[in-house]
Amino acid sequence: QVQLVESGGGSVQAGGSLRLSCAASGYTYSRYCMGWFRQPPGKEREGVATIDSDKIIYADSVKGRFTISKDNAKITLYLEMNSLKPEDTAMYYCAASEYRGFGYTNSRGPTCTGMNYWGQGTQVTVSS
Repeated sequence: QVQLVESGGGSVQAGGSLRLSCAASGYTYSRYCMGWFRQPPGKEREGVATIDSDKIIYADSVKGRFTISKDNAKITLYLEMNSLKPEDTAMYYCAASEYRGFGYTNSRGPTCTGMNYWGQGTQVTVSS
């Protein structure tokens, strides 16, 4: 059974930094597409960043501030968030593809094909 567990969320002031982690268990596909998503209060979920075997895709709103990375040996996904803004406040979710898949961008930002595994989320709150 695949489980994704996020950690690292919290409350910070604008301009601060946080590092999110997503530990995968029961998921051995280190080269498959994984990504970070977020859902701001009262809004729909949107893609933040994805990473597959060939490329990384960022939402325009986080380019230059957020960095996605993955430790393939540990199958752990990270999201380094710098220069945080109040509009970054959201529940952040980690997700993984059920098959190799690839990253692409749709109307809600970056995502992966076959993204069927989701974590429970970690809250990020940025105050002004």
